Amino acid sequence: MARSKSSNGQKRSNVQYGEEQVTSGEGGETHQIAEGNIPILTTQQGVPVSDDQNTLRIGARGPAAMEDFHFREKIFHFDHERIPERVVHARGFGAHGFFETYESLSDITSADIFQRAGEKTPAFVRFSTVAGNKGSVDLARDVRGFAVKLYTQQGNWDIVGNNIPVFFIQDPMKFPDVVHAVKEEPDRGFPQAASAHDNFWDFISLMPESMHMIMWVMSDRAIPRSFRFMEGFGVHTFRLVNAAGKSTFVKFHWKPKLGMQSVVWNEAVKINGADADFHRRDLWNSIQMGDFPEWELGLQLFDEEFADKFDFDVLDATKLIPEEQVPIRRVGRLVLDRCVDNFFAETEQVAFCTQNIVPGVDFSNDPLLQGRNFSYLDTQIKRLGGPNFTHIPINAPKCPMHHFQQDGHMAMKNPVGRANYEPNSWGDEGGPRESPQGFHSYPAEEAGAKRRLRSETFADHYSQARQFYISQTAVEQTHIADALVFELSKVERPAIRSRVVAHLLNIHETLAQNVADGLGLKELPKPAQAAKPTRQDLKASPALSILKNSPKSLKGRKIGVLVTDGVDAKLFSAIQEAAENEGAVIEVIAPLIGGVQASDGTWIEAKQKLEGGPSVLYDVVALLVSDDSAAMLAKKAAARDFVADAFAHSKFIGYTPATVALLQKAGIGDSLDKACIALNGAGDASKFVTASRDLRFWDRQTN
Repeated sequence: MARSKSSNGQKRSNVQYGEEQVTSGEGGETHQIAEGNIPILTTQQGVPVSDDQNTLRIGARGPAAMEDFHFREKIFHFDHERIPERVVHARGFGAHGFFETYESLSDITSADIFQRAGEKTPAFVRFSTVAGNKGSVDLARDVRGFAVKLYTQQGNWDIVGNNIPVFFIQDPMKFPDVVHAVKEEPDRGFPQAASAHDNFWDFISLMPESMHMIMWVMSDRAIPRSFRFMEGFGVHTFRLVNAAGKSTFVKFHWKPKLGMQSVVWNEAVKINGADADFHRRDLWNSIQMGDFPEWELGLQLFDEEFADKFDFDVLDATKLIPEEQVPIRRVGRLVLDRCVDNFFAETEQVAFCTQNIVPGVDFSNDPLLQGRNFSYLDTQIKRLGGPNFTHIPINAPKCPMHHFQQDGHMAMKNPVGRANYEPNSWGDEGGPRESPQGFHSYPAEEAGAKRRLRSETFADHYSQARQFYISQTAVEQTHIADALVFELSKVERPAIRSRVVAHLLNIHETLAQNVADGLGLKELPKPAQAAKPTRQDLKASPALSILKNSPKSLKGRKIGVLVTDGVDAKLFSAIQEAAENEGAVIEVIAPLIGGVQASDGTWIEAKQKLEGGPSVLYDVVALLVSDDSAAMLAKKAAARDFVADAFAHSKFIGYTPATVALLQKAGIGDSLDKACIALNGAGDASKFVTASRDLRFWDRQTN
């Protein structure tokens, strides 16, 4: 067959690599790019590649050659480089770190991780949303997954929890239903990453046990400002068992060192538009800057006697134990200090299983936990292709492993030697053996008829929902009502809206009335039938409120500084210094990304262009507008939005005298309050930063 050549008979492509141009293709030599000793591109088999720009073909315009192994390998891998995403918690972000034990806990557990004060254990943490797919936004109103993998010397221990201490359901039989209900509706494929639709609220309105969780999901807990500013919970009751076999019940808590903080709903919507990766970027940037996020591990420890006397069943995942009744014992700290090297290899392929516990830790009979122990392993086998997902480095224990498990899909290593079974009589060559020092399940005595039933001790569905609501500040209660109104206003069937309000009447009459008024219900429905009456005697738990536990600090927060040409150099430097002393981060926004020239002739680099850096991205804003630029800035819609949003979201605002024209144009010039602080000179910078420790001026929402 005659062969055709390209027009020059020799070369195929010219590709620019930095400052060096490399020629490749037919007749072109294979060589290493000299600058920086960049290695030669190869196939997965190690074969050097001469042309990565063109497929092998018969003639310049002819058909592709089937023998092009490089193309086939490259496109084959591309076609298969996605694994099935998680059914829930698909959108996640992870980081490496360590857990440091404060003190020996040998009196309550034999878990190796808690035996020696000061010992550091490698850790990997993955945060996630529940409802959306991998491509959804970070600031959806949703539960946040908080999963921690601890690589202990006695195996991997996974604490697979959420940023909310309770859950929607009591029995794992209903897990597929709650997930199906909250996901996009199957006939239309939307809404994405949103619970504001008929299917979800139809399900919830028929499941009274979900009402406690609904209070949490409609609260500010479901729209956290950052992964760094949210709590984590193990949700279920577990056991800790010491060397003598004594059991202590435990609930796990992760307490953020920087305190809790959330955003308001209007702010979340705008953040999603401005930066759909807001939470991911925040965690990545904080670690890269060396501002390592930290949490303390807190334990709620209690015995059988307390469990028997407690007002609710400790095995019910829709209930919590107030911290005022069982105080938190802080036993160690979790520090995230290293970003992943490859998102897919680590964050996407990490496999968490609630069944992964270590000697000294054991399960309770929480039915939802029992179901998760089955489901998680089954899910990982499906998602990661087979039983050998522990061969993936992110999932592999960092302690020695010895077993007879072999073969299977993607087995990276197999046991060596003749024996692949146990018991065997091959002596030292026969492989590993069990040991009395291995894992022992707590020998709890169990008895009863084998039946499908729900314990009567699980029947109170409203009392703790009411307790959560009355534990919130007035501002937080308003946010809950507003969230319910927003969500239910997206529900098309009036009967569903009415059923939800009927449940709310069993929680708090004022809440129900506010939601009914917000929906325009002509009359209140009758309260939903309750298996048990709502208890009115449960006291408020201040620990359940975000605002009652405000950190009163700007540490770890971000100040957005809007500057223009001619900005007062001394004032800008003073705000920088005050922010640094506070532990806050400054980000400069300017009309042009190149930056601005300050009053002393120095150049200030910008991080964001005004149109791409709205105030929703910041905790506090400072408007350093010069006299010469004030009129120009007031004409910009993005500048007016920057100011109006900051004010609407109750943020602290610092402003120079020249900014008044912009404030007037934004419609807030006559509404300035004590959280709007005039910056007349460098001496006002410290006052502004100190005042901003409150993070929000909530009186602005109530006045």
